[in-house]
Amino acid sequence: MTKYVVATVDEIPPGQRKVVQIAQRSVGVFNVKGKYYAIRNQCPHAGGPMCEGVTSGLVRSDSPGTYDYIMRGEIIRCPWHGWEFEIATGQSWFDPAKTKVRAYPTAVESGESLARNPELTAAGYEPGPYASETYQVEVDRDYVIVNL
Repeated sequence: MTKYVVATVDEIPPGQRKVVQIAQRSVGVFNVKGKYYAIRNQCPHAGGPMCEGVTSGLVRSDSPGTYDYIMRGEIIRCPWHGWEFEIATGQSWFDPAKTKVRAYPTAVESGESLARNPELTAAGYEPGPYASETYQVEVDRDYVIVNL
């Protein structure tokens, strides 16, 4: 595994991102609520520049006329067709029954695997088979490092 210094922590404040070139790949590095994640800047659906899309959340509804907005700032939406992916894991939450592609797990600094998001499971969402390529990210003193 090769380590790439991509930014200082000051360059990517919470809620922001930085798109960088690493080993001939375009990669988006995101700061989501103080944690850093890296995903490939290529939508697996049609190859769009996914990391240039809007970050948002998801809507959950338990009954007609009521809804909650969950995971605010944790979802990236591809600017070409609006397909949504969880930034932390690269998992799609769009049309899970019909959409299939290889998933790539995201590693965190501690090396633990990321489990299914319990908030999404409780809201009735199921992971779609689409997943964006993700990369391990760590912070070493004041530098954000992507491991490839």
